[in-house]
This record gives sequence, structure tokens and C-alpha cells, in this order.
Amino acid sequence: MSRTLELSPNAQINKSLLDKYMALPMPDGKIQATYIWIDGTGENVRCKDRTLDFLPQSPSELPIWNYDGSSTYQAEGSNSDVYLHPVAIYRDPFRRGNNILVLCETYRYDGTPTESNKRKTCLEVCEKTADEQPWFGIEQEYTLLDVDGRPLGWPKNGFPGPQGPYYCGVGADKVYARDIVDAHYRACLYAGVKICGTNAEVMPAQWEYQVGPCEGIQIGDDLWMSRFLLHRVAEEFGIVATLDPKPMQGDWNGAGAHTNVSTKTMREPGGLAEIENAISKLSKHHERHIRAYDPNGGKDNERRLTGKHETSSIHDFNAGVANGGCSIRIPRGVSDQGFGYFEDRRPSSNCDPYSVSEAILRTICLNE
Repeated sequence: MSRTLELSPNAQINKSLLDKYMALPMPDGKIQATYIWIDGTGENVRCKDRTLDFLPQSPSELPIWNYDGSSTYQAEGSNSDVYLHPVAIYRDPFRRGNNILVLCETYRYDGTPTESNKRKTCLEVCEKTADEQPWFGIEQEYTLLDVDGRPLGWPKNGFPGPQGPYYCGVGADKVYARDIVDAHYRACLYAGVKICGTNAEVMPAQWEYQVGPCEGIQIGDDLWMSRFLLHRVAEEFGIVATLDPKPMQGDWNGAGAHTNVSTKTMREPGGLAEIENAISKLSKHHERHIRAYDPNGGKDNERRLTGKHETSSIHDFNAGVANGGCSIRIPRGVSDQGFGYFEDRRPSSNCDPYSVSEAILRTICLNE
């Protein structure tokens, strides 16, 4: 076993032992459902399983469930029940068959959404702006770590060579754990997540995948489910996938969730004028967006948005064509053809996509 994984309990388990149990036939009419939700950190996911005696066709058919919110930073021990409201169903790539993954919203005992339930208000905004057919595509960057928190493949008492050869790299000295990337990619496709690509990133052990284009609330649902699948796949390999926006200090790239946005008007000939209009609106609310673009009100992004390593400064708003150092980038091809989309490069890798998409729609569509 690799020295980098010798401390990982999951990496040392003989995975083939599970096969004979997973090959046991399921009783007729029974399926397993994994309920998945966002915990009180606003960036981590939790899950638990139950048996169902029917195959649901929509989330509304699924039972509301509950859990101990005092153990997920969402309730006091004296009144700890938090309720799970199913909102989206995906196929289960781990158990396969008719088994399902169920994405849930979280609600308190009095029926109000928990602090980390950003989906409820996002959905309301998506419904108000549905006529504009907003599309989103998010580039999710992440970093693979050993269980001791060191980037996978990095020397324990030193650093790899400087950035340059790793982005979209090929070869054992350039990239680490492509197995996880490929497993995650296929799991997302099987589950029904609209994943559309993947690549190695600038820092060694850093990767990216893209989800979209998705209309409205689907971008948040699919991105959260893709994150669950990433953590779950990495767990099987005994490796940690972190969404921290600056996992290594120094001359190393951080991790973002660049968000590509368009409306119906922007995608039509002449749409560049509408893109520029949207950028003008965004320029007037930079601080509000920064607060919405990571789960800690901008504190996480302070470490990443420094004006270096392909970022703009957190204190400044700017836009440009094909400029990776801007807050908002208009791709060269969009500028040349006169319509398409724009890229908001400010959201952090651990952002809540519901908060990000809601903030953007409030600014560019509802003129708030």
C-alpha cells in the first residue's frame, strides 16, 4: 500500500468482501433510499438510509423524515428534531438497481427552513424569473487530500515542483488519483447529474468538473448531488476531497466555482448588449455578492481572491474579455459572435450554488 494511504482506515479495507453481500437479491417490492442534506456548516453533506416498499415517481411521493439536528449544528439538544423534505431523486450508482438517492431540504419543528436551507428562497426567485430561462454552468474545483490533510502525492516534508505542468496534465508525475475523477464522472452520469466535463487543475492534486448547463433550480440540485457523489467516491478510496478555496498557502492556486450565466436574451443574436447590461448591474452590488459567494460571508474567499493566481481582488470589481484575472469574464468567442454567456469568477469552491444563483438572478433579472 502507498505510504500516503497507510493511515487511511478506508483504504485498508478489502473492498471485494462487500461484493457477495451486494449480490444478494433484493426482496420483491423493496428499495433502499439514501436521504441527503446540507448540514449546519452550509458546506458539508450528511446522509442516512431507509427501506421503501414502493418505487417513487416524484419527490412528493416520498415520506418526510427527520434526524437529530443537535448533531449537525442545526438544533439544540432540548428540541433537536429537524425534518427532511425530499425535493429531487437520483439513481444510486453504489447500490444500482431501483435504489435511489434523495436530495432534501431541511426544516425546523415549526416549519421554517433551517439557516443552511438556501434552496427555498432560491426556488422562489427561480420561479419569478422563469420567463427569462436562466441557464447556469458551474466549474467545481476541489483538492484531493490524504487523511492527514496533506494534498495527495505531495512530499510529506516538502513541496512538488512549481505550477506549470499539472493543468490538464498526463502522467504519473503530473496528476494523482485520476481513478477517483473517472469514478466520480461515471457515477454522476449514472445518477442523472448533468455533469459535462472534467480536467486536472493548476495545482497538483487539484481537479475540476463542470455541471450544466442547467436551468433555474437544477444547477443547485445537481451540484449538491455531484458533491455528495464526490465525497462518497473518495471515501471508498480512503482519500479526502476538500472544497476549501485555499487549501495550501503560498504560490499555489486556490479553488473556485466559476459560474457561467446566460438568459434567453443573452443567447440570441445581439445578446452581448444584455450581457454588458447585466455586468453593469453586478458592478453596483459587488459586496452583496461577495457575502453570498462563500458559506462564511466572504471570509473564505478573502484567502483566495487576492488578485494573484488567476483571481481578481476581493475588494475590486472588474470585467474583461478573455481575462482570467477579472471578477467577470466574457469569453473571447462570445465577444466575437456577439451573444452567449458570461462567467462570474468570484464564487468560492465551497459556495452554496443556491445562494450564488439566487444572488445573480436577483441582481440581473429582478433588478434588486
